[in-house]
Amino acid sequence: MKIGFYPGCSLTGSSREYSESVKALADAVGFELLEVPDWNCCGATAAHNLNHELSLALPARILAAAEAAGMEEVVVPCAACYSRLFVTRHELLDNDDLKKKVSGIIGTEYKGTARIINIIEMIERIPEEKWQTAIKAPFAHKVACYYGCLLVRPHKILNFDRPEDPQTMDAIMKKIGADPIDWAFKVECCGAGFSVSRTPTVARLSGNIINDAVERGAQAIIVACPMCHSNLDMRRSAIEKFTKKKYDIPVIYITQAIGLAMGIDRKKLGLQRHRVPVNIPVEKAAPGTEARAR
Repeated sequence: MKIGFYPGCSLTGSSREYSESVKALADAVGFELLEVPDWNCCGATAAHNLNHELSLALPARILAAAEAAGMEEVVVPCAACYSRLFVTRHELLDNDDLKKKVSGIIGTEYKGTARIINIIEMIERIPEEKWQTAIKAPFAHKVACYYGCLLVRPHKILNFDRPEDPQTMDAIMKKIGADPIDWAFKVECCGAGFSVSRTPTVARLSGNIINDAVERGAQAIIVACPMCHSNLDMRRSAIEKFTKKKYDIPVIYITQAIGLAMGIDRKKLGLQRHRVPVNIPVEKAAPGTEARAR
């Protein structure tokens, strides 16, 4: 299966372990990821605060490039990028005059033919028979599936999962043998792009998330957003200063958790790049037996 792939800025820089795990998982299940040619920044957390047309032009150029390359579907692993591309596509397809104006700004016609999917939707395309044969070491741990703000919102536009109690990530984790907890902070904000400018705010918000996960017995927090991962992992010292507690719970991308269950090498998954060590034991299936997905 061939799928268009937009990595975005984070996956080529501060969160390259996410990109590594996405590609490693795709290879393991037989997906061919085709990177959008000559892609640019989507504008992420800043552009829509400065100029509305710029906030549309940046994602529109990416989408137009995907269309020109013949891509019918583009997976966008970063939740912030996914939100910006999806919302832009929605706005432009809903307003023909605006679409023509933005096409003029980017210097190429945007048609709106390329569909946008997030990383969960890509994972859901893995055939059932692949789940049955690929799981080598069940991820038998209690996990807190953290969706964050942008994977399920704005709900009326994305129409992906439930906005207050989403379940898609939980269902996938059950497939690899994990036990997702029921908790209160699935979609609460981690502080998003304020990691540098307002670190104390990020420490407070992310601290509440980590504390609730730990108190409910989670052994790992599972994420699908590089910004969420950065705040929960990289800002751990600031979080511990705010909560006055120590936490060793690791924050793992969903692609890394699946990769571990499939027996993919930890280095290929980028686990060595995390600030908080990922000391999650993974037990191999007994010799002569096959670890089955749920």
